[in-house]
Amino acid sequence: MIRPLVPRAYRPVLAHPRLRRLLPAFVASDFGGGMSMVAVAWLAIVIAPEGREGLLVGAALAAYALPGAAGVLLLGRWLRKLPARRLLMANCALRGTLLGCVPLAWAFGVLDPVTYVVLLGCSSVLTAWGNAGKFTLVGELLPERHRLAANALLGASMSTSIVAGPAAAGFLAAAVSPAWVIGLDALTYGVLAVQTARLGPGSGERPEAAPGPAGRGLRLLARQRELLAILVLTWLFFALYGPVEVALPLYVTGTLDGDAGLLGLFWTAFGVGAVVGGLTVGALRRLPLWPVTLGIVAGWGTTLLLPYGLGAGTAAAMACFALGGAVYGPYPALSFTLFQNRTPQGWLTTVLAARGAVLLTSTPVGAALGGPLVAAFGARAVLAGSGAATVGVAALGAGVWLASRRAGAVAEAGDRPPDDDGGRGDGAQAAV
Repeated sequence: MIRPLVPRAYRPVLAHPRLRRLLPAFVASDFGGGMSMVAVAWLAIVIAPEGREGLLVGAALAAYALPGAAGVLLLGRWLRKLPARRLLMANCALRGTLLGCVPLAWAFGVLDPVTYVVLLGCSSVLTAWGNAGKFTLVGELLPERHRLAANALLGASMSTSIVAGPAAAGFLAAAVSPAWVIGLDALTYGVLAVQTARLGPGSGERPEAAPGPAGRGLRLLARQRELLAILVLTWLFFALYGPVEVALPLYVTGTLDGDAGLLGLFWTAFGVGAVVGGLTVGALRRLPLWPVTLGIVAGWGTTLLLPYGLGAGTAAAMACFALGGAVYGPYPALSFTLFQNRTPQGWLTTVLAARGAVLLTSTPVGAALGGPLVAAFGARAVLAGSGAATVGVAALGAGVWLASRRAGAVAEAGDRPPDDDGGRGDGAQAAV
């Protein structure tokens, strides 16, 4: 039997009838996203004017995600009223349709850099709402005690896609145009849209209990000190990761004299590590939030700083990338579980959409800056610099956490009552 081989924490999640129906569709969509990690950047290199490859890679990666932040602010008045299931379906439909136009434009010979960036940008307008709908749906279907395991499974699905998706994309991009790989990504969004629609009413159909504009989600985050602190840390973490997405393809093609297949192997190594790290955290019950999250940030930065700063060879750089994936793996599950557990009932979709809007600006901003930085300093220097800056953010965060913890201890000694929001911003070891 397979059941005894499954850790106890995952059994209730896998036994849930509706989640069991959705998980294969999530895997399919994540696999398409994994392929696009290589295909979006590689197609930009193919169609870019000579000498402008770095700039177009940065613009394409930014367009692939950044407009989702504007979608939260501009469309919140209408979309916040939709149930989680319908938000997920709407995002999949838009993403699938417009990404599907990329291979068509390529086939007809009209895919220039401007058209490419516009299609990517328009396809990502509902990204934050779709992601909020996905995790709100999971949060509504499961009790609090099972959410970390469920989020870990979703994270493992995304990480597994990084194992298989980039490898498949690297192979396909060498055989056919990367535009067709993006077309496969579009198809997987269609699969997820259909499977979500088959759930029918009753799943993720609860309306927001406290309706208001999307800006209220940001104001609620501002009042929840612990959520605000983890959001700031995550934004900086992801922003410093952004240049990696630009620099790594150019490092592979330049310093390592590699091709799309080698780039896919780098992301595969990262994904293997992330699957191991993510599944490990899902089997645990309670974790000290701040020591774990700050350790993850510092660990990822170190795995970038050492190999590229010291000029390591291909094998060592890839091994460190795999270790970085293992370090990073638990982070998404911890972050989403904290938001699901700390957000007042009825606000989860709005708050997660606001969180998504903020974070959608992080990696694209870093990626957009990565293009000029690579052009000025070279890919290897940008990779090492990103790692050093990430370690610095972790050190700064640790200092703030320790200072807040000491201040909290002094206040507690003076009989000051704790916050009533269920989450401490004073550095207490909040368990997730």
